[in-house]
Amino acid sequence: MELLEAFDRALAEFDGRVHQVENRRWEAGTPCTDWTVRDLVNHLTAEHLWAPSLLSGAALDEVGDRFEGDVLGDDPVRSWERAAAESRLAFHRPGALDGQVNTSGGVIPAEEYGWQMTMDLTVHAWDLARGIGADDVMDKDLVQGVYDRFAPQASHWQGLGIFEAPVEVPESADAQDRLVALFGRRP
Repeated sequence: MELLEAFDRALAEFDGRVHQVENRRWEAGTPCTDWTVRDLVNHLTAEHLWAPSLLSGAALDEVGDRFEGDVLGDDPVRSWERAAAESRLAFHRPGALDGQVNTSGGVIPAEEYGWQMTMDLTVHAWDLARGIGADDVMDKDLVQGVYDRFAPQASHWQGLGIFEAPVEVPESADAQDRLVALFGRRP
C-alpha cells in the first residue's frame, strides 16, 4: 500500500470514531492508561496541527508551543475536523513527501514522518474505539500494511516512552491483534 493511500485510510478510521464520541464519553478511559478519550483526540489533533508547518520545512522552534495544551476547545469534533483537513492537504501537496521533516526525534525523511503519522492514527483509532465502546475492527489492508512496516522497527522504539512494551499474542492472532499488541495494547 502506498503511503498516501494508507494515510487517508488511517485518517478515515480515526475520524469515523471521533464522530462517534458521545458527549458523556469524552472523559472515559482508553487503553492509553494516562489518557481519556478527550486527551487522546487532543493528542492526535495537536499532531495534525503541526503537520502543515513541518511538511513545509519549519523547525520545531518556529512552531513553538502554540499547539501545546488543550487544542480542542469547546467543540472537540470541529477542532479535530479542521486539523485533519489541513493535515491531509499538507500531505497531499505535490512534493510534500520529498523533503525532510524536523521532529522531536530529529530530522527524518518526510515519507517516514508520514508513515509514523499513519501508524499513530491507526493504533489510536483502535484505542479510541475501545474508549468509546465502538466497533474496533479496522481496514484489514491498512492494518496489515502498518504492521508489516513497523514490526521490524518496533524494538528500536521500546524504552523511549512512546509505547508500552509489546504484548504477547498467539501465533494464530490476526493482523489487527498483532498490530495493537506490538504497541503494548491487549487485544
